[in-house]
Amino acid sequence: MSLWNIVSHMPPEDFSGLFTEFPRSLRCLLADWLENQPWEFINGSDTFCTSMAGGMLSAMLEKLRSAAGSDGQQCQILQQVNSIENAYRRDPLRLVAVLKAILEGEKAAVLKRDCHLPLSFHRRQEELKFSLGLQRLQHRVREIQALRDGPAASLQLNVRDAQLKPEAKPPESEVPTLILEAMKELEAAKQQVLKRIQIWKRQQQLAGNGALFEENLAPLQKRCESLVEVYFQLHQQVMAASAELGAELLPRLLERFNEVLSSLVKSSFLVEKQPPQVLKTQTKFQASVRFLLGPQLLKTSAKPYMVRADMVTEKQARELALSAYSNALSESTGEIMHNVVALETNPTSGTCCANFKNVLLKKIKRCERKGSESVTEEKCAVLFSTTVALTPSNLSVHLQVLSLPIVVIVHGNQDNNAKATVLWDNAFSEIDRVPFVVAERVPWEKMCDTLNLKFMAEVQTTKGLLKEHYFFLAQKIFNDHSASFEDFQSRSVSWAQFNKEILPGRGFTFWQWFDGVLDLTKRCLKSYWSDRLIIGFISKQYVCKLLSTEPDGTFLLRFSDSEIGGVTIAHVIRGKDGSSQVENIQPFSAKDLSIRSLGDRIRDLGQLRNLYPNTPKDQAFGSHYNKEQTGKDGRGYVSTAIKMTVESERDQQPQSAAGGPPEAPQAQMFSLPLLQPELHPESLQSVLGPIGPAAPFCPQPVPTGYPTGESNINMMVPDSLGSSFPSTSPMLSPSLVMDPVLPRCQDLAFRNPLPFMPDQYMTGEASQLLSGGPSPEPQDEEMPELAPFTSMVDPPLQSSPRWMPPSMDMPPSSDFDQFLQEVSLEGPTLCPPFTPPLQRSGYPSPNASCWGLGESRWDDSVRPGHA
Repeated sequence: MSLWNIVSHMPPEDFSGLFTEFPRSLRCLLADWLENQPWEFINGSDTFCTSMAGGMLSAMLEKLRSAAGSDGQQCQILQQVNSIENAYRRDPLRLVAVLKAILEGEKAAVLKRDCHLPLSFHRRQEELKFSLGLQRLQHRVREIQALRDGPAASLQLNVRDAQLKPEAKPPESEVPTLILEAMKELEAAKQQVLKRIQIWKRQQQLAGNGALFEENLAPLQKRCESLVEVYFQLHQQVMAASAELGAELLPRLLERFNEVLSSLVKSSFLVEKQPPQVLKTQTKFQASVRFLLGPQLLKTSAKPYMVRADMVTEKQARELALSAYSNALSESTGEIMHNVVALETNPTSGTCCANFKNVLLKKIKRCERKGSESVTEEKCAVLFSTTVALTPSNLSVHLQVLSLPIVVIVHGNQDNNAKATVLWDNAFSEIDRVPFVVAERVPWEKMCDTLNLKFMAEVQTTKGLLKEHYFFLAQKIFNDHSASFEDFQSRSVSWAQFNKEILPGRGFTFWQWFDGVLDLTKRCLKSYWSDRLIIGFISKQYVCKLLSTEPDGTFLLRFSDSEIGGVTIAHVIRGKDGSSQVENIQPFSAKDLSIRSLGDRIRDLGQLRNLYPNTPKDQAFGSHYNKEQTGKDGRGYVSTAIKMTVESERDQQPQSAAGGPPEAPQAQMFSLPLLQPELHPESLQSVLGPIGPAAPFCPQPVPTGYPTGESNINMMVPDSLGSSFPSTSPMLSPSLVMDPVLPRCQDLAFRNPLPFMPDQYMTGEASQLLSGGPSPEPQDEEMPELAPFTSMVDPPLQSSPRWMPPSMDMPPSSDFDQFLQEVSLEGPTLCPPFTPPLQRSGYPSPNASCWGLGESRWDDSVRPGHA
């Protein structure tokens, strides 16, 4: 955005007094053309400044006349243009002063309102300054050439006045003075180029945290080449005037020339594509280096110049930097495969690059760490080096450049902490620092900017963090719930608080928790966050305060404060006494949301009505619902659907929203008989007593702080499916038995009584009491054999209860009592396991192992009526 884009929308009163000598109407016609001219950098009244001012005046008059042709007030504008020309034609430097004052006033007004200027304006001003400095340097070279050729050449080139004063020095005596001035301007231009290269490197480092970055090096290469071209022109004039410079001045000038060229050449060797800053051993990576002055200075060689990549420690990197990269590397700290690549020049694109495509860090040598520093805080770097010969002097130069800091890991579980080290270093390091020194404490305000930048880049959204989010994050990292937002803004945060100290009452650091939120949002919640449907960064206590006065069914979404990478739904319910209560559903992880999306889960829960503060949930989340399939698919199968419920929903039976249509009847659910929670140990003694000693009944533990019972996902099929199956007798829940020889396990996870399994505990001829399993079905000859279905849930543990398949009928009660008596008399003697007949169908075998506790599954090889 240009400065004029901001100024044109500000009230004219903010610029009163600026347009006394230059009409505001002409300023509006010039628009952003005015700020794209180097008015602010023309200082002085010498020939160069006067000629530049005259050229800019002519360009401005031409611009105004062309703009007046398309304006309705053409006559008035042309009169103003003629007035400007008459006023400033003889003194164009006066016009420069007037327009410079106008631009300064506009910048002051914008700074007063916004406290900053557009970044594009700063970049454009820096480009104008360098361009004007380069033109001044070229003017100096022509001036020196004209003085050496004599007064006639000076008049012809319009460098000096034709009338030389009698007391003026001869032109020959001015040559050393002009050369010294030109040398000073050359060094200033070199510093501008080096500073611009450092800014490019810093922007490249910030891009690692998600900042915008202009990767194109072509403008920077053009700067370097233009300056080197002027350098050789000036060097040629110095060598030609060596007799006039004398034996004392010439060596000093040549030394300064060599320093300028050496700095430009070494600084123009850059890492264009950085290696990954979190690098795992035995993993391939890519990188590339670019020599900006290579196409211009690199001497043609029979053998290509080779670039080598070596791993160096922080200590080695510091030693190289202190020696100005003049010393060679003594020893590599890691073994890198395929680390030598040719430096190639492409005449078409005008680039000189070395591309490392299949580099692999085989192993790393760890150095001694200081204090409590962990492996993931140890920073390394890749050193790229080569030796080249330059034209036209055949000068040999050793080029070296370091990559950005790298944290080497050997296992994936180190990735999180390694990313924290890289994030901190990228955000808070300074330009041209000693490798890899970074502050231990930084202002919290800068940390907020860093977290926001990282969040937006990782999630790939334009919706960043808000003031309320920063307040919650400050309370979390400082463990202070009494300070105000303004108090936090004046605090500083340390590296230890960021990723070394465990949060109070938790098992993780602040960054580990925040990175979990990043990963979850990036993978599953990007669209919800971009639509501002997730408040996210808010404490459970503040949620209760917000929702306590809201009507029943109001809910909001927040990131779990106690788990890494979880999002939970907080909603209002009414108790039996009519009082409101805020419940938090057990957090959903990325794995949960990959099974069923967040929008569909919210649609499933009937007790959720309005998104806080008062947006109906269908209006808020309707675009995030997935279309439910109905009827049969192309292969003739009836479609199924997965629904989510929570325990509290069964007790409340919420009514539909006011004014809304009644909810559709729930589809019929096919599920297996489960152990009822109301069973008590004393009710099982009649069954367990004859078989083994009584074991305490231990129900499954329930997480605290969330609704009773975990969220259930049930397989649903439409009601129309019921007519396609013949009716069967109701399945009986099998009794529970215990093997008398099994020891009683004291572990809570294994103290639930096991169900009776015929194929494990039958003795003698008891197996004859049970049916022989499902009768084998003939295979359909027209249908190819199908691969077995893959279970949608994890297989049950071998020690977990398993239920009798529906194909096995229970024996009569009298026979069953006799069977239990035989078991108690015979003790641990077991018969061979029951083996069902082989199945000729392509579906899984209907054995008991495929019926896990709580599984909602239907096996096509066992159909009702086929037992």
